[in-house]
Amino acid sequence: MVAADVSREQVLEWLGQIPDPEIPVVSIAELGIVRDVEVNDGVTVALAPTYSGCPATEVIEQSVISSLRAHGIDAEIRRVLSPAWTTDWISDAGRKKLKAYGIAPPAASSKRDLLAGTRVVHCPRCGSAETECVSEFGSTACKAAYRCTACLEPFEYFKCI
Repeated sequence: MVAADVSREQVLEWLGQIPDPEIPVVSIAELGIVRDVEVNDGVTVALAPTYSGCPATEVIEQSVISSLRAHGIDAEIRRVLSPAWTTDWISDAGRKKLKAYGIAPPAASSKRDLLAGTRVVHCPRCGSAETECVSEFGSTACKAAYRCTACLEPFEYFKCI
């Protein structure tokens, strides 16, 4: 298949099936890191890393190349650094999947809340706001370790960036 035989919507659909390597319950599209798809003489996929040092960036780029090659498409990746990715770009479906997986989705907080340490993180298991930060660093740099003081379950919080 050549680029002329594929639509932008089809490529976006395929990209929506690629899981994030660190949180496989959500796709790279649901995380909002797929910034654009151009279909002209070829296919170019614009991806925004979640942060500049994310170790999954190259794995994600290779996953996109491999997935599109499996569909007979040779694609180029364009890494987009500006505007910088933000957790605001995570889709509603992505947030629901994070919560169902046991990761508290990023709270809508102002920078003032983040700096003052007043963010409220709800437990993804019982919904309680009675939670405490155990460590600002979870299993990946984009998550923090929390504990619910109501149900006593540990969980991770996807940091608001």
